[in-house]
Amino acid sequence: MLFKPQCNIAIFCETRAEWLVAAQACFMYNFPLVTLYATLGPMAIAHGLNETEVTHIITSKDLLQSRLKAILCDVPRLQYVIVVDSKPSSWPDVPRGIMVYNMDAVKEMGSKPVNSEYLHSPQASDIAVIMYTSGSTGIPKGVMISHGNIMAGITGMAERIPNLNETDTYIGYLPLAHVLELSAELVCISHGCRIGYSSPQTLADQSTKIKKGSKGDTSVLKPTLMAAVPEIMDRIYKNVMTKVEEMSKFQKTLFVLAYNYKMEQISKGYNTPLCDSLVFKRVRALLGGNTRVLLSGGAPLSAATQRFMNICLCCPVGQGYGLTETCGAGTISEMWDYSTGRVGAPLVCSEITLKDWEEGGYHSTDKPNPRGEILIGGPNVTMGYFKSEGKNRDDFFVDERGQRWFCTGDIGEFHSDGCLKIIDRKKDLVKLQAGEYVSLGKVEAVLKNCSLIDNICAYANSDQSYVISFVVPNHKQLMAVAEQMQVRGTWEEICNNSQMEKEVLRIITEAAISAKLERFEIPKKIRLSAEPWTPETGLVTDAFKLKRKELKTHYQEDIERMYGGK
Repeated sequence: MLFKPQCNIAIFCETRAEWLVAAQACFMYNFPLVTLYATLGPMAIAHGLNETEVTHIITSKDLLQSRLKAILCDVPRLQYVIVVDSKPSSWPDVPRGIMVYNMDAVKEMGSKPVNSEYLHSPQASDIAVIMYTSGSTGIPKGVMISHGNIMAGITGMAERIPNLNETDTYIGYLPLAHVLELSAELVCISHGCRIGYSSPQTLADQSTKIKKGSKGDTSVLKPTLMAAVPEIMDRIYKNVMTKVEEMSKFQKTLFVLAYNYKMEQISKGYNTPLCDSLVFKRVRALLGGNTRVLLSGGAPLSAATQRFMNICLCCPVGQGYGLTETCGAGTISEMWDYSTGRVGAPLVCSEITLKDWEEGGYHSTDKPNPRGEILIGGPNVTMGYFKSEGKNRDDFFVDERGQRWFCTGDIGEFHSDGCLKIIDRKKDLVKLQAGEYVSLGKVEAVLKNCSLIDNICAYANSDQSYVISFVVPNHKQLMAVAEQMQVRGTWEEICNNSQMEKEVLRIITEAAISAKLERFEIPKKIRLSAEPWTPETGLVTDAFKLKRKELKTHYQEDIERMYGGK
């Protein structure tokens, strides 16, 4: 089982301690680590393993049985499977020619003195990780991240998080194959913080895999640090606000008074210890009660959710912006900055410039604030896409100073204090029949604040004059509307009911008008989806970003119906 430095090893495993231990071993021996999301489809997993020509893969017992076994024959170079679980020792049904080892057996082999001669320390320019992004379009791309990129990225991030030390506890539950989680955990390790492992299904007392009356992982671990994607924070926000609606009139009035009072006080830079201990203590307990920093990344966080987190969880939300291609680093807002909708100033490892985008009407000369496509440069900008020369030429470039830059495709606006705001995305812009440009991302961000909506995907055809939407409704809120309208039936029947569709559209339209969306931006027709969109369904990425191409295919019949084809 001898292995030479700079030969790729794949890891396909859930977020757990063994993932990070295996990664550190690979870094130390200079084996580039190929990371794959546990929720990628079989074709995408086989593509990543074959493209990187891996002979060794590290996985778990569950994933070997449920996901890997079916595609082992499609990966001809694969010879060794290393299972992080200790038992069992024999694996039936594994194709001939593939050896399966337990992690304990591999540790034992590695501890022999003869193997120490294979220790080759990596150079800064050597590849540390080939990270496959599930991507919102097309087949996954492998981003080549060097050891130098990782060092630059985590240095930049750590500098923006105050007083990191050995007394901190971080809760890890996002996919470690995602750059946000990997970077956050490496920051913690470099500062001696403890890490406790969880999963989205066991995180809080109300989580799906926690038995009623039992405690969730945050209640037991009581973390001080946590990274979260907006989808999870939106869920906490909506759950709490639903409970507030169910309170007695007195309790509700007290909560609203305390909320507004604290919002006013923190905008002036003051604390509110009495409100925190009397009113918000129970909300804070949802995440264990000790959280002092919450880092948000992966997608834009709505202003309402960010404000709620700052006030009710009594801890600052550091909203960050970065991509796999920039090693997760770009910007993070300062912990004392309670303004919403912004992602902060560039980190010490990053330079950011705005490039004019004529088609969208964004220019660096715009007043009062310069606007344009965000370009990130610095030592954290990765080495490009694995075996993708064309894409590398399109998206990466080196300037006359020798600095690498990445063209993000996101549209930003710089404020006078040097903070960045993400205002659009090039790929999200659609030109309607009459020539109006609609930002689908903007429409979704506005309508997601409606309590009736759990998730939404806006869609527009360029040869049509209006926007349509696919909506995942909030179960509790939609059932309440159905009861009001005396519509009965199963969840699927209610979602497929044309009367319900019209009523939800009316509520959405009201929300859009009050949020000052333009007439042409407001969806004219909607489709209610009975099934939620999860990474497992393949309709969103692991960071819960919409996969527009897959959603379009999934709802093709509905698109034709809503545009009058059927």
